[in-house]
Amino acid sequence: MTMQALLFIDGQWREGRGTGETIKVINPATEAVVGTVTRASAGDLDDALAAAARGFAIWSETPAHKRTGILRDACTLMRERADEIAKILSREQGKPVPEARGEILTSVENLEWMAEEATRAYGRFLPARADGVGQTVRRYPIGPVAAFTPWNFPALTPLRKMAGSLASGCSLILKPAEETPFTAIELVKAFADAGLPAGVLNLVLGDPPMISEHLISSPVIRKVTFTGSTRVGKMLAAKAAANAKRSTMELGGHAPVIVCDDVDVEAAAKMAVSFKFRNAGQVCTSPTRFFVQSGIYEPFIEAFAAAAADVKVGPGDQADVAMGPLANSRQLASIEQFVADTAGSGARLVTGGNRIGNQGYFYQPTVFADVPDAARIMQEEPFGPVVPFQSFDDFDDVLTRANNTPFGLAGYVMTRSLLRSEELSDGIEAGMVVVNHFSVSTPYSPFGGVKESGDGLEGGIEGLEAYLVSKTITTRYA
Repeated sequence: MTMQALLFIDGQWREGRGTGETIKVINPATEAVVGTVTRASAGDLDDALAAAARGFAIWSETPAHKRTGILRDACTLMRERADEIAKILSREQGKPVPEARGEILTSVENLEWMAEEATRAYGRFLPARADGVGQTVRRYPIGPVAAFTPWNFPALTPLRKMAGSLASGCSLILKPAEETPFTAIELVKAFADAGLPAGVLNLVLGDPPMISEHLISSPVIRKVTFTGSTRVGKMLAAKAAANAKRSTMELGGHAPVIVCDDVDVEAAAKMAVSFKFRNAGQVCTSPTRFFVQSGIYEPFIEAFAAAAADVKVGPGDQADVAMGPLANSRQLASIEQFVADTAGSGARLVTGGNRIGNQGYFYQPTVFADVPDAARIMQEEPFGPVVPFQSFDDFDDVLTRANNTPFGLAGYVMTRSLLRSEELSDGIEAGMVVVNHFSVSTPYSPFGGVKESGDGLEGGIEGLEAYLVSKTITTRYA
């Protein structure tokens, strides 16, 4: 039995009035159809905009502590439903069920933290410059928000955006990826069941270019937030700027990993493998370019390749599976092209390099050594289970190579030297740098990049401030 992804507008689930054609949702492990997506029409989007305007009028006037209470109740429901939502997430996206459950619980932590932060959106008093005159700065929600999210983290990315916008007092129209709509639908159900007023949160699906153009050009929308590719992000940012909208763009990455020769080779390699092949490498902060100091270059590659070859690949609902399939056929084709290009560049294939079976989008964890600088994979994010390695001797040179891409989202350093860790952390051009582990994000830390990895931040106090505006009020008391 297949599921149907409906629109959620003004507190009601309904079919879209678009073309009448539906979009198929494919299980990437079996290539079977697990559901269909209804298409929103321009009229549906207008209804969502009107609902968001009404919802904002209600929600922005709701005291912060009451908003916090409703959001915390939603957190409770999501935790109670985490096992079931994880199965849905795995079925439509591919990642192993335990990993999917971890994503949901991490997402809830983000919402919970931001819900509490809502009560700390303080203003301030300014020093008086004249007798009888006072000034205050007050913080207000920016207005209705249009949010666009990708398929690789169907719970985390929508909830990050819902957390910041809803906690601040904004209403929201969410457009999740059509490949993974059902996880977002379950999250919306939790908010609705928690008592979120009608119109505050709306969900639309259908044709992405049409939806983005219609929403961003509407005077109702005051803020645009997007997570996805740099190419699409640039287009949406341009549309937002043309309509004088504020925007947050969390875009692509191509994270360098600098491995110094003082590390425990076996331990460092195993840790790197566990993070590199998480979500089949389909993570914007994934460690994607490895630079290993020449003294341990071959031993590190050997240890890394051995651990990669031991990664159990299979359907997400099978026990002990560490890596599921790629999310869709486009990803499979892209990875096959990256592997072919890298092999053709003269790089040395150490392990992997092939699709697994002929059903489902499974691909072997793949490692290349001695990859030349000119290879495509050194400049473009592969977004999959493929890893290029280079050696280095000079630290200034490796920083130059590490920074030689348009991206600057995350970077990683592995060393036992405090001085070296500080020098390399300062030198890597990225919004987030991690030393001796690979966890880049917490609910209370800002998440975002520099250069073409985006503009604006999610998480932390910055994730709330992104949805607030400041108003200066000057009062003469005499």
